[in-house]
Amino acid sequence: MPWCVIRHLPNSQRLTVARFSRRPDAESYLKAVRRLMPAVSHTIVFVNAPCVNELSVPIQTQLSIDS
Repeated sequence: MPWCVIRHLPNSQRLTVARFSRRPDAESYLKAVRRLMPAVSHTIVFVNAPCVNELSVPIQTQLSIDS
């Protein structure tokens, strides 16, 4: 899945919080995350190949996205 929503961490690190195959899905998810956590910096990135040393964790809950 090439589109990732990442959370910016200290020391130029990042945490992948979600992966999507379509950019509009990633954008909708990012909107919901920004509403729930406005003080935390998140970004959508395109990942051409999976990163071996990438720090990622699965999201335990599913966000409800309202239009």
